[in-house]
Amino acid sequence: MPASLSGTWDMVSNVNFEGYMIALGISVCIRKIALKLKMKKVIENHGDHYIIKTTSTFRNYTVAFKVGQEFEELTQGLDNRHVKSLVTWEGNKLVCQQIGEKQNRGWAHWIEDDKLHLELYCEGEVCKQVFKKNYMIEEQ
Repeated sequence: MPASLSGTWDMVSNVNFEGYMIALGISVCIRKIALKLKMKKVIENHGDHYIIKTTSTFRNYTVAFKVGQEFEELTQGLDNRHVKSLVTWEGNKLVCQQIGEKQNRGWAHWIEDDKLHLELYCEGEVCKQVFKKNYMIEEQ
């Protein structure tokens, strides 16, 4: 069984976020703002049902899904596209494939060395983000 992704996670690194945003077609102005943000992830799960919230001082995004069940997703607050998403477990990684206007788009979350890793990919660009668990929030 993969390690639990549940909890509140604070970003510690963000590599090639701009390249990923360029692949998504996000404007220069929005990219400049987004590159300065320290995002937070809040992940909840109940069995195969997940809610992943990405929050910042600029924009928030929430996605809810059941593992193994395709769903329609509007990436509102990101690049505002309609995609068909399917999230599955591939070993210890929670992997999402998003089918739509952009090719080879999706993401993968996993735990390694007590940190949450996230790879975001689109049209050959890969952004690698790492988050550490915020135990202060967990205890409240």
